[in-house]
Amino acid sequence: MRRLPLIMASIALGAFIALPPLVAEVRKGGDEALGLYRYENFERPITCRQCHTDIYEQWAQSMMAQAYTHHWDEIEYFELAIPHAEKDPKFAEVQAGCNGCHAPVSFLAGDVPPPRPEAGSRANEGVSCDICHVIVARTGEPSVNYNYIVEPGRVKRGNREGVKSPYHETVYHEFTRSAEYCGTCHNEQSPYGVWVKATQLEWKEGPYAAEGVPCHVCHMPRAPGRSAVTAKDEHPDIAQHLFHGAHDPGKVRGAIELRMHPSDREVEPGDRVVITVQAFNGKCGHKVPSGSAEERQLWLRVTAVDAAGREYHLPVDRKGFAGEPATITSNELAYQDMGMMMDIPGFAGLPRDSLPEGDRIFCLPYFDPQGRRTIAQWNTASLGVDYRIGPRETKIETYTWTVPEEAAIGTIVVRAEMSYRRLVKSVADFLKVPADETEIIRVNDARTTFEVVD
Repeated sequence: MRRLPLIMASIALGAFIALPPLVAEVRKGGDEALGLYRYENFERPITCRQCHTDIYEQWAQSMMAQAYTHHWDEIEYFELAIPHAEKDPKFAEVQAGCNGCHAPVSFLAGDVPPPRPEAGSRANEGVSCDICHVIVARTGEPSVNYNYIVEPGRVKRGNREGVKSPYHETVYHEFTRSAEYCGTCHNEQSPYGVWVKATQLEWKEGPYAAEGVPCHVCHMPRAPGRSAVTAKDEHPDIAQHLFHGAHDPGKVRGAIELRMHPSDREVEPGDRVVITVQAFNGKCGHKVPSGSAEERQLWLRVTAVDAAGREYHLPVDRKGFAGEPATITSNELAYQDMGMMMDIPGFAGLPRDSLPEGDRIFCLPYFDPQGRRTIAQWNTASLGVDYRIGPRETKIETYTWTVPEEAAIGTIVVRAEMSYRRLVKSVADFLKVPADETEIIRVNDARTTFEVVD
């Protein structure tokens, strides 16, 4: 039996129980780390607040802090993932594995599945301060499926040399500064070996990796300040622990830039005009949407309003590439595998997009073993065409429109609106997910005009 002697350290800031690092031959990550430690080996975030007040308060508002308590994640885990894992041994590791990233302290303590959030267990700490600052390495290349290795104890790793703390040792750690560090949770393969999250790999294949701009630059921007209330020195580059991303409307707005123009500035009723829209990803170092792309929606809608105020919807022109129907909004039924997970015989499915039909939707479709669209990343056996917008990529969409005979003489205003929401509304409504998860965020818009003449 593995023996892990306890070292007691009690100071004015609070009691702390630490274990020495495991010897190299038993350093494990991923599924092998399940139950390797005890809760007592990891510091509670509230203890960190006593010195790192600002950093704690930033973290507490982030999705890192809410990784386990976030309503949609709770519903997906307890209503879909756990029941599925209990039905099919292929998904047995999913019951534990989700927690490797969403409740890592519970995973490492072997407390899986953890209690629901209302129980107030330590799972509610989500991705806590101590987890990130005791990661020392990963088990291999690439980063995937929580293959981080931790060494809990009094040594905390960070991005700065020569930092002193009255409570713990602090050392500079190069891995902490790397995108590969982030990838241990932001890259994921399903039990079928399909890449269902690949945010860090998308970054690696893009221009920002070549320029040496890692994830932290955008998601942990730097500002002048002190790292702790006890720190004597002020630095010009304190990493802000904001972690703003797909759940932050301020981060989403403006992420994609839009421009548009008509093929002609003067037309007669019955003439054909082509509207061209350019959508440029100039701000994100990965594809958009990224992460849980099976549930996130980004779509472009174009409408025209004539001089009499009549509005017309312009369907996107089809390009003819393989898998294109999945990239045009549709309300065909999908997500039938939810019926199996929830014991609903004959479950017909839910509307795929819950949006008006005919618009371009920038997506990566996930398919279950029967080839049906799925919302469950763990049940993803294959992927459809990847029609998301890559870093510094421009997607060009056209809308060919025959101006109606009844269109009023005068100016026609054409508007393009790119919108985003975090979860498909039909799924959210069916599972009773709080409404804020389906809030529609306007990413950007553009307008152009042309004249209808006699």
